[in-house]
Formats: sequence, C-alpha cells, structure tokens
Amino acid sequence: MHRPGAHLRHGLGIAAPQIGITRAAAVVQPAESGAGPIVVLNPRVTYVSEESDEQYEGYLSFFNVRGKVSRPLRMTVETTSLNGATVTNLYQRGLDRLVKHEIDHLDGLLDTDRMRSGVLPIRVEEYRQTGRAWAYDS
Repeated sequence: MHRPGAHLRHGLGIAAPQIGITRAAAVVQPAESGAGPIVVLNPRVTYVSEESDEQYEGYLSFFNVRGKVSRPLRMTVETTSLNGATVTNLYQRGLDRLVKHEIDHLDGLLDTDRMRSGVLPIRVEEYRQTGRAWAYDS
C-alpha cells in the first residue's frame, strides 16, 4: 500500500546538474511536516564533525537501489542567499546528510564514491526489508 508522503520519509533533494543545468545550485526538501525547501547556492562546506554514521541513501539517477554511505553528523555550509548575501548554516540530524548528498552531486560525486570499498548498493526491495529508517538520538 502506498502512503502519501512515504517518499519523503528522509526528505529529498535535487542538484541542478542532475537536470542538465550547469550551476552550483540544489534544493533540499526536509522530511519534517511543514518544513520549507532549503535552497543551496554556491555551497562551501566550512566544517564537518569528526562524529559520523552510516545510513542508506537513495539516488534519483538509480531509483531502484540504495547505498550505505558514511557522513558526518554535523556540518556548516556557507552559501549565497537569493539576494546575494553570504549565509552560514549548521545542518545536523539527517538534514546534514541530505544537504551533503546534494553538494556531492554539485562536486560530481555519487553515493557510490562515498561507500566503503567492497560495499555494493542493494535493490530497493531488499532495503525495504531492513525496516531501518534514519535514526538519530534526541
């Protein structure tokens, strides 16, 4: 059974190069109800925490697979706002994962470039059997 919004369990995003636009721009939609989209223009990661975790991520380009990717638990990103000002934001608790995933696309990287050596993506049907959503301590 399809649940409305089930595709947003973790949130989603898209980077301009994924749709043929050669700009350093991405949009991330957080999973939280009522959260607005995050626009990332000319991003520059200025801090990543030493603490990290490994979670499954999906791919727009390879929608039928999921890959287990290690990412920092917190990061700070400097971006350009729509009015041209420089803005710095701290992302954490899964939102950092979404934003970094899209920044990786802007840098020409896929999740498979971030996966541990020898670890392969799994089919989405197999992923659904894990029953594991992203989990972060409060």
